[in-house]
Amino acid sequence: MQRITRVKVDDNNPSKLILLDQYNLILSLLKPYLTERTFSIFAIPKLIDNNQYLAWYTNLEGQPIPVNSIADDSVKQKITETLQVRINDLETSIKTIILDEEQQKLITSWLPRIKSLANEIFVINDEPVIIYSLDEPVLPKPVITEPVISRKSFWRWWNILLLGLLLLLATLGALLFFFYPFNKEERVETIPQITIIPPVLVKKPVPEPIVEPSKEEPKSVEKLEPAKSPIEDKKQDIKIKVAPKPVPKVKNPPNCITKEEIKNNPNPSKMIIVFDNSLSMTATLAEPPSEVEQFFQYLSYGYPSYMSEQDKIKYYNKMTRLPSRLSASKKVALSSIDKIQPNIGISLVTLNHCPAANATQFYDYSSRSILKNNINRLNPSAVGGGGTPLYSGLEKASSMLDGVKREDYILIISDGEDNCSKNNICTLANYIATKKPKLKINIVDIAGEHKIDCVANMTGGKVYIAQSPKDMIKQMNKAVSDLKVDRPVCQ
Repeated sequence: MQRITRVKVDDNNPSKLILLDQYNLILSLLKPYLTERTFSIFAIPKLIDNNQYLAWYTNLEGQPIPVNSIADDSVKQKITETLQVRINDLETSIKTIILDEEQQKLITSWLPRIKSLANEIFVINDEPVIIYSLDEPVLPKPVITEPVISRKSFWRWWNILLLGLLLLLATLGALLFFFYPFNKEERVETIPQITIIPPVLVKKPVPEPIVEPSKEEPKSVEKLEPAKSPIEDKKQDIKIKVAPKPVPKVKNPPNCITKEEIKNNPNPSKMIIVFDNSLSMTATLAEPPSEVEQFFQYLSYGYPSYMSEQDKIKYYNKMTRLPSRLSASKKVALSSIDKIQPNIGISLVTLNHCPAANATQFYDYSSRSILKNNINRLNPSAVGGGGTPLYSGLEKASSMLDGVKREDYILIISDGEDNCSKNNICTLANYIATKKPKLKINIVDIAGEHKIDCVANMTGGKVYIAQSPKDMIKQMNKAVSDLKVDRPVCQ
């Protein structure tokens, strides 16, 4: 991977860093579905020099040349056409990808940025690469083509006129035929006579009257209604009022934080999660620590000679099966983020490989979904030779926090010590404790080797050992609770 260019980071505009995180998330979503050639138009961003510069990298090999510096217009046109083909392939592939609503919305919002005129285009061996501008996209103006008005020929007008005259003559002829009495005989309409048939009267036999015995007319019996009691009359006059149900009182936990307390705190605490993303985190949690240590010995010094290639593959798959250190750590870290109170900003420092750690910006409560996506995308890689730059990660995390005027916190999730730097991490912890006395550091030690306990001990923190999935959940909850950043909001 080679660097194409670098730009200065604007510290006064944190929204650009949020766009950078969104861009990295889009790359992780699209990469499995794009061809290598189509994906090569995306430059890969990375913060360098203590987050002061943003560098853009590519996997293409060759000399990067800005397209604007190319004098030959035919070459420029060819590069532009190639880039358009790649973008068309990208848009076609996006239509076939199954995405949830949030992912679809994110990719749709980024499509205009891919075509933005503010982007800088480089070419490497005739392959275009886009260096994205984090400013508002500048889209090309749509080409408006004037409608072509065809001239109507002279003969076409004559044909229409003649056709209209023929229709007019035909209409007049029809009217004359039906309404003008040319020698038509006068028709005398004969009124048919109505024949009146006299009715035939049939005499019906008169029935003899039947004499019935005299009956006394029954006396009318008045229906007696039950007398209404005065109590019932009063019931009709009284309107029944239903008392409203009492609203149950919400029982808040004793340690909850009120909304007023959140609103009136202009300088709330901040927290950084230092996450080990080295190759050792791929080890399974389903095997005892002694077996895992033996596995690392094989990886470092080679497998025994009696193992065949098939045996080596089976053994490796066995020792990296789920749940692994990484999968369990990510799961409990994501659940812990949901418990951290909303007024605390959270940053992520990842220990990917030597020589240095990588850090993100601080995410507020509304942007924690981006933080979670960054954790979900963690995947150890052998790029850069591996390693755990824990010293660099702790140094970078402490420099991002105050720890003097307010309480700040660092949570380290790791399975070992630093193997990138020769500096003593305990000396660094002592320096942090002296300069930033309100900075507390807790550690979740997955390997249980106690190699970095001094970092927690010198800063007033604690070490939590977690060597199984159940231990991970239990110890992570304890580590977060001890930092006192998980107070629920009072209702």
